[in-house]
Amino acid sequence: MAKIALITGATAGIGEACAYVFAREGYDLILTGRRLDRLEGVASAINQQYNVEVAVSQFDVRDRQAVAETLEALPSDWKQVDVLVNNAGLSQGLDPIQNGSLDDWETMIDTNIKGLLYVSRIVSGWMIKNGYGHIINLGSIAGKEVYPNGNVYCATKHAVDALNQGMRLDLLQYSIRVTGVHPGAVETEFSEVRFKGDKERAKKVYEGFEPLVAQDIAETIWFAASRPAHVNINDIVVMPTAQATATNIFRKS
Repeated sequence: MAKIALITGATAGIGEACAYVFAREGYDLILTGRRLDRLEGVASAINQQYNVEVAVSQFDVRDRQAVAETLEALPSDWKQVDVLVNNAGLSQGLDPIQNGSLDDWETMIDTNIKGLLYVSRIVSGWMIKNGYGHIINLGSIAGKEVYPNGNVYCATKHAVDALNQGMRLDLLQYSIRVTGVHPGAVETEFSEVRFKGDKERAKKVYEGFEPLVAQDIAETIWFAASRPAHVNINDIVVMPTAQATATNIFRKS
């Protein structure tokens, strides 16, 4: 029986790239996300390229009931998950704390922290019963340092960093591995989402240097997942060569 990877936020960016990498390595996939048409498109493309099974589950990780009902409705064979990639996450706005949007704050907190927890609680329970598993949480350089106007987004990713450590401790006795992967600047939909669809503003974020791309992070995640069972990569920070910190980027004129 093939191994199974469950990937959240698999409609685009890092999540989609992870789907292709794990399919390449022979994993059957459970792909989740909000946009059913995108999920089905990714599943169809993977089925044409790789000989793997792909299950699609549409839900918003912020919806606790939908997460539980959709995941628990999966057939028992699909609950033999080897790797959970908690990729679903986003940033909204880039405002100083005194001007921050409460709606933006709630969206980030509900997606980046609570959504990750809703999925992890269910899947970790399966892993404990199965006697194996690996949880890989997508953090950010924003979970290692704080930058101006990043306030709440940085706070949510610091929470993810703490949860990596908490999960590692709590699941230690069950031989379940936990890894945190923290990228710097990755050119995906991230900045476009942050700036509410402003493509020009988003594009400027990556001008003058070569950022990471989704495939870079997917390959890093695969490296962690592909280590022998007795090896756990606790934490990985991945940056473009041109980026030293969240805000220190060398841009060519």
